[in-house]
Amino acid sequence: MRFIHTADWHLGRIFHGVHLTEDQAYVLDEFIKIAQDAHPDVVIVAGDIYDRAVPPQDAVALLDDVLSRLVGDVGVPVVLIAGNHDSPERLAFGSRLLANSNLHVFGTFSADPRPVVLEDDFGPVSIYAVPFAEPPVVREKIGADHIRDHDSALRQILRRIEAGRPANTRSILVAHAAVVGGEASDSERPLSIGGSGTVEPAVFHGFDYVALGHLHRPQASGQGRIHYSGSILKYSFSEASHGKSVNIVEMDAKGGCTVERVALSPRRDVRHIQGNLSDILEKARSDQNRDDYIMVTLLDRGPVLNAMGRLREVYPNTLHVERPLFTPSAMHARAPADHKRLTETEMFCAFFSQVTGEEMTEREARAFARIVEALRRREREAT
Repeated sequence: MRFIHTADWHLGRIFHGVHLTEDQAYVLDEFIKIAQDAHPDVVIVAGDIYDRAVPPQDAVALLDDVLSRLVGDVGVPVVLIAGNHDSPERLAFGSRLLANSNLHVFGTFSADPRPVVLEDDFGPVSIYAVPFAEPPVVREKIGADHIRDHDSALRQILRRIEAGRPANTRSILVAHAAVVGGEASDSERPLSIGGSGTVEPAVFHGFDYVALGHLHRPQASGQGRIHYSGSILKYSFSEASHGKSVNIVEMDAKGGCTVERVALSPRRDVRHIQGNLSDILEKARSDQNRDDYIMVTLLDRGPVLNAMGRLREVYPNTLHVERPLFTPSAMHARAPADHKRLTETEMFCAFFSQVTGEEMTEREARAFARIVEALRRREREAT
């Protein structure tokens, strides 16, 4: 059996004030072409379909278009679950009717998970889809008082699946969770506040392939059985070095899986540039991708006027500018213990070090001393 695993579309995302719907539509067009070329038996979307519980209209329209093309035009079944960003009830609307058209939407958590069963040349493959649910919701629906965190909630859910799963059959689990040891990024909302939101890899024992959503970097754990496909776009500057992709998975007769990561090419990349302003402006002249979303770290030691305006003349999608040498932590890193005992030159040397992160050279210290002496001479002459 061949299937495609994707997740974390976050339709309706706003990135530093920029609506990303057009960028998402662009990359999802590419995703549909990948599905057309790969001829999968099923497409799996492992949660965070939308970026928020009440998505904007253009995000809803985009999802409708993409799913209609996958199921109707490409002719591939889709299994889709809710993530922690989604509203389970809104996403689940019409799910029983849609299942008759090969669109299997799992929005709300069920205490009695039923698989989607597909057939290939070697027999049935059971796909168990577990939408994201908070531990109190699982505790109430299952009636297990010992459930206190995400790990114990998922363990209880999977025990119930295991109890009803036919022996010696291949199985796929679709879930939205944070596995211990997974590499996170800044754009992921914590699954738990004040408690543990992670689950141990051992929770997923017994499944041939575990298709997860939540973490935005493509990665694997659990001896290669547990996979995050990652998000379809870079949703924070901490993801600038990520390569975005989807997983095309081949499952053999015994449940062994080979995974191919197929890269996605965004309409605009997300990049981090650092250096002095003059150097950045000069290099921009030969930059072929000036429409990318840009974060700039300025290393200038002196004052810079209208940095954002000047950067946007060459990089129109400059979204954030930072000056680490002028942050409060940098400016107070080497604050003198008792400034009253320091000379003017010593005080200025300390200030210079705090602002620039570097020690003054002997030449710079002499220049400052000459300026101070000239000012004192002028003051004496005036009096």
